[in-house]
Formats: sequence, structure tokens, C-alpha cells
Amino acid sequence: MVVDHGLTDEQKEKGYILTCQSIPKSDDIVLNLDGSTPKESPFKNIRKLPIITGLLFSLIVIAGLSISGNESFVCLGSMNTGHEDLACQDCHEPAKGTLYQQLEANVKFVLGQRSKAVDFGLQDVDNKDCNACHDRPNDKHPSYRFKEPRFKEARQAIHPELCESCHLEHNETRIFIQDLTYCRHCHEDLEFEGDPLDVKHQALAEAGEWQTCLQCHDFHGNHKYEIPMVMKDTIPWAKINSYATGGEDAYGDIKKYLAKEKRDQ
Repeated sequence: MVVDHGLTDEQKEKGYILTCQSIPKSDDIVLNLDGSTPKESPFKNIRKLPIITGLLFSLIVIAGLSISGNESFVCLGSMNTGHEDLACQDCHEPAKGTLYQQLEANVKFVLGQRSKAVDFGLQDVDNKDCNACHDRPNDKHPSYRFKEPRFKEARQAIHPELCESCHLEHNETRIFIQDLTYCRHCHEDLEFEGDPLDVKHQALAEAGEWQTCLQCHDFHGNHKYEIPMVMKDTIPWAKINSYATGGEDAYGDIKKYLAKEKRDQ
């Protein structure tokens, strides 16, 4: 009520209000002007039953999927190529807070009382987790380089500073993005002095032949092999696509530096 001077303290305690001075707190209101008790809908509790049932079912499913050994039910299809023998806990750290706090925060997010959701059960994998196994000292494209100001436009387009921009676990591929011509986002203004290739790099860039980048250069630049100087000797595009979806390594299996075989516990 904006003003409540017309009511005694006893009336206020009983819940009386001045309707002409009152403002509704929500869109769901009942006005009782004659003092009678409003009839309660017989379906009031029945409407709550699906919500309660759904919450209980969700909790049971989440608890079951959290049990060690149930990874195959959690991930969509087989684990990412090369990760088949890993358990969830090998890459995912426990999420912050207790289970109750995580559940409470996410319910508030669904209800619009919180701006962002939180990780539930286990944290999402980030660059730090990936680099614990895959950090290579000779990587031509380390993720931290892409945080430089000159890569601002590329970050807006494909976020190359994040491992998960190209690699997504549990999807049976090495690289989940369909368009493998992403080199253009950083090398569109490519200039090459003393270009040894029979078809010049600049000409290929101007013609938009961005798929040719991966026909000579591997994704991270860490394979040990002789780069061809003639276009006809480059790796066929079909073989590159096959490798990206889990096929045989198009660049060979010899690398200048191997990634860590096991994550440090």
C-alpha cells in the first residue's frame, strides 16, 4: 500500500488492505473485497505434480550419469578421437560449490534471477585443461598468440584463442567446424617475399583458394615432414577432410615434439 493510515494495527495483522492504495506485486493476483474465503482450485496441487516429478527424475538421471563408468551415456556418441580411454574426471575438474549450491544457482538462472548458469557436477574443459596434455613447445599457433590486438577481427569471427573453437569433445571428430578454410581470417593480406611455391601464396589468397593452406601446412605446424613446393604434390583435399573427421593422419605420424602422454595429476 502507498498509504495505510485508514487501517488499524489489528486489521493490518489480519491482512486487510486498502485496495485503492495498493499496487500488485505480480501479474497473478486475487482480489477479495467481501472478506470471504476464496475457493481453492481442486487442481492447484495437481498442477505442481509434473514439476515435482520432473525435478525428481532429473536429479535421479544426473546422479546416475555422475557415477564413474557411465561416461558412454554422458557423451554424445563416442569420445573425441584419441580420448576413448579417458574418463570424464581425467579432463573435467569438479565444479565449484556443493551440489545444492549448483542446483540452486541454475534454478535461479532458469527463473531469470541470475545472469548466467554455473557448471553442474563437473567443470567444462578450458584451454588450461587441454594444454595439460597437448601443449607443444613448437606449436606455430599457440592459443595465447591469438589474444594479441592484431587478431581482434579473427577473434570476433572464429575465436582462435580457444581450443574449443575447433575441437569439441564427444563428437567423433578431430575438428568439428565444417569449413576448414579458416586460415583466411588471419592471412587474408598475406605477403610473401621470395615465395618458392610454383603458384604464389599471394595469388592463392587473392583467388580465395584457402583450402590449399592445409594441403601444405598442418593445423598446428608441428609435424615433421617436407613441405611441397609444387601444387600438384600437395596433400589431396579429400585426405585432409578425412583426417579432420577421424581418419588417417594426412601429415604423417612423426612430430617435432610430442604432446605429454599423460596429464599430470
